[in-house]
Amino acid sequence: MSQPGARPGIFLLSNPILGYYGGAFVVFAPMLPRALLLTARLCLRPYEPADAEAFFALLHADRPRFQPSFPDRLQAVRSVADASAALNAFTDDWRTGRFYVFGIWNRATEAYLGDICIMPQQKGQAEIGYYLAAAAEGHGYAREALAAIVNFGFGPLGSQRLLVRCFVSNERGQAVARAVGFQAEPPPKRPLWFRNSDAMSRICRLWLARPSAE
Repeated sequence: MSQPGARPGIFLLSNPILGYYGGAFVVFAPMLPRALLLTARLCLRPYEPADAEAFFALLHADRPRFQPSFPDRLQAVRSVADASAALNAFTDDWRTGRFYVFGIWNRATEAYLGDICIMPQQKGQAEIGYYLAAAAEGHGYAREALAAIVNFGFGPLGSQRLLVRCFVSNERGQAVARAVGFQAEPPPKRPLWFRNSDAMSRICRLWLARPSAE
């Protein structure tokens, strides 16, 4: 855990490779050092084996709320043993550059609050996803964590454009992204019959481009 007096910032603990994963091209960036991200109130860091119980407990306590947005993770993590395996996989993902997953902790209390990750994709794009425990919502932690990951994405990761997706009905999630500077993508124009049958019409896509050098 970070020292309470440490200043906010990115503390790092290759060349990108284009690969194919899950039906899409993904940019693998091997050997990026593990990073500790500190904000005014939060510590974002890669998971360690000792985090398995807290990781599982947070997911298990709020499965119905997480189910619509994170079904794959809930399916994969049904026990503490599953959680340990997932954390080991996150370590491998970091090593290969496929996926960068951070746990979110309160620096003052050392309470585990949630999870945030960033996945490099093609053409300099990366997608961000996150969740918080129900008790951690409403305190500005999501905005603070998202801003830290944006700095990591545009900094060490070298992304050119970042994406956040959430359900159209998730007004809180959209507000968090907009507060950090993301802008919603206009919905595509489609025939009514096609739009109503397309599950993607329920998804809001928000983008943030890398600031241009002055």
